[in-house]
Amino acid sequence: MDLVTSWILAGGLLVLFFIVFFKMIRIVPEQQAWIVEFLGKYQRSLGPGFHLVIPFVQKISYKQILKEEVIDVPPQVCITRDNVQVTVDGVLYLKVIDPAKAGYGIDDYRFATKQLAQTTMRSEIGKIELDNTFSERNRINEAIVQAVDEASDPWGIKVTRYEIKDITPTQTVEEAMEQQVRAEREKRAEILTSEGERESRINVSEGNREESINLSQGERQKRINEADGRAEAMEILANATAEGIKEVAEAINIPNGEKAVKLRIAEQFIDQLRTILSEAETSVLPHDLAQLQGVIGTLFNGNQSGQTAKSGAGKGGPTSGIKGGNA
Repeated sequence: MDLVTSWILAGGLLVLFFIVFFKMIRIVPEQQAWIVEFLGKYQRSLGPGFHLVIPFVQKISYKQILKEEVIDVPPQVCITRDNVQVTVDGVLYLKVIDPAKAGYGIDDYRFATKQLAQTTMRSEIGKIELDNTFSERNRINEAIVQAVDEASDPWGIKVTRYEIKDITPTQTVEEAMEQQVRAEREKRAEILTSEGERESRINVSEGNREESINLSQGERQKRINEADGRAEAMEILANATAEGIKEVAEAINIPNGEKAVKLRIAEQFIDQLRTILSEAETSVLPHDLAQLQGVIGTLFNGNQSGQTAKSGAGKGGPTSGIKGGNA
């Protein structure tokens, strides 16, 4: 019996040894820190890896996660500076920097930081008006991060980011904002339309002005050109007339030139008379056809035309006058 009892006692001690040994083994995962207490007092923090902890004497009191955590901040009603109620919710990002402070500094750091973020958010929303809540999200986020990070520093917590997910005003406020936006858009549309019409009228008036200037300049240049043309034509005509008169004078000075000129005048007179008689409906003839010869003789002989007419009348009588008319 003593031998059996000894073997049983030895086996029990061996089993107890293995149980105690396995309870001493602690394997800490990556991105975690375990807090070890020795007889109820903080002793050390265990990092990732293999560790031995004495049972019944040393105790794992806290297991802190060192990864960045995401905490959802529930929606809450905030009042803006212009006394408008809006519902705001957000997301808070934080991580444990000091595991011992996170365990002993506060009972629940997640709940505490969430409540602190809500109160800070209400305070920041109350500083701005409704129209600026959407445009100043970044400033609100930065203010909340700064305030929560300063307050959570004794807890060993680092607040990295805060993002506002949504800002929802009441239904009446949304309707008022929609009407305001619609009115603003209509106002801008009318302004743009009026500016467009103004620019169009200015462009049209400038175009008409330029057209009038161009037309007046063109008309002025046209008149100048016509005047220059008339002046040149008159000058050419005067020069031609002067040349003709000069040539006529030269022709008169040559022998028998004066008679040739008189003959040419007589021919032109007869041609014009023939034209007048052929075109006129009523024919008018001289009473004495011999007088036509007298007119021609006058053209040829000047002062001697009377004698020529008399001698012709005495010799030929009416017959000579008729021949002259036929000629």
